[in-house]
Amino acid sequence: MFKKILENYKNFEKITYKILKNGLKFCLALCMISISILFTYDLFILSPSIYYVGITLFKLSLILGIEFIICGFVMDGIKKQLI
Repeated sequence: MFKKILENYKNFEKITYKILKNGLKFCLALCMISISILFTYDLFILSPSIYYVGITLFKLSLILGIEFIICGFVMDGIKKQLI
C-alpha cells in the first residue's frame, strides 16, 4: 500500500506538485512561527495568551499540512479520472 501511495506521489502533475510543495512550505513557515512564539513564552513567561496563540498556530499548521497532502492526492486523482 505504501508503494502505491509513493508511486502516485511520483506521478503527480506539475501544477499539483507545485501547489503541494508551496502549501507545505507555507505550513512549515507557520510551524516555525509558532515554535518561536512558544520559545518566547518559555523564556519570558509573559502571559498565558501567548502560549495559547502558539499552540493554536501549531495545531493550525499541522492540520493545513495534512489537508494539503490529502487534497493533492484527491485533485490528482480527479484530474486523471481515477476517482
